Amino acid sequence: MSKTVDAIKNANLIVIGRLVDASNATLQATLENSEPAKKVIYKPVLGERPLWDFADGNLANREYAAFLLSHLAEFDLVPTTVLREGPFGFGMVQEWVEIDDNLDIVQFGQGDDPQLRKLALFDAVINNTDRKFGHLLVDKTGKLRGCDHGVCFHQENKLRTVLWQFAGEPFNIEEFELLNKVNKLDLNSLFGDLLTNPEISALKQRNLDLIEAGKFPFPNDEWPAIPWPPV
Repeated sequence: MSKTVDAIKNANLIVIGRLVDASNATLQATLENSEPAKKVIYKPVLGERPLWDFADGNLANREYAAFLLSHLAEFDLVPTTVLREGPFGFGMVQEWVEIDDNLDIVQFGQGDDPQLRKLALFDAVINNTDRKFGHLLVDKTGKLRGCDHGVCFHQENKLRTVLWQFAGEPFNIEEFELLNKVNKLDLNSLFGDLLTNPEISALKQRNLDLIEAGKFPFPNDEWPAIPWPPV
């Protein structure tokens, strides 16, 4: 276990604020005794707002599942994430990303950066129903990460994103390799305690369908294509 993961998993959390624009309780905290003070995002399960199509108390599991898939399949898109106890109970704790405040994230998010293609592919795999521009985190080195994956992995096709600029484009070699890495994971063992059996089965089939199609998907005619608000 790396020092970063160990600290996020075990250090005491000191809550210093709340992200008021978030629909669920999203708290900013620092890790006790970290020098300089290391920030994290803490989302306690008790602060999750009930949703009609996702089980209560389950959003933190989905956040962690998204990190696991990103890490193990080598997408490298989701900041280090753990499940643990905190000051307000059990929940998700994720590494804070210091973003480049000078970047116009909406303009960037409508571009053709290869990192956006990879994130669009990742969202198609995990069936992300809430990819907004505000969920794109670009740091001062230009590295892109994605956050807020609590409403992913549904067994029904609910892909809703602002990254449709690649729809219909054929996958390149690297993108096929990422899909094949997902295909080789033991998803039942990895996600058996995080997702439902139908969701795991749908994840497997969705990935196989993407490989067979060989191109980025188009929006679903039976579901809104873009989350609202998009930012």
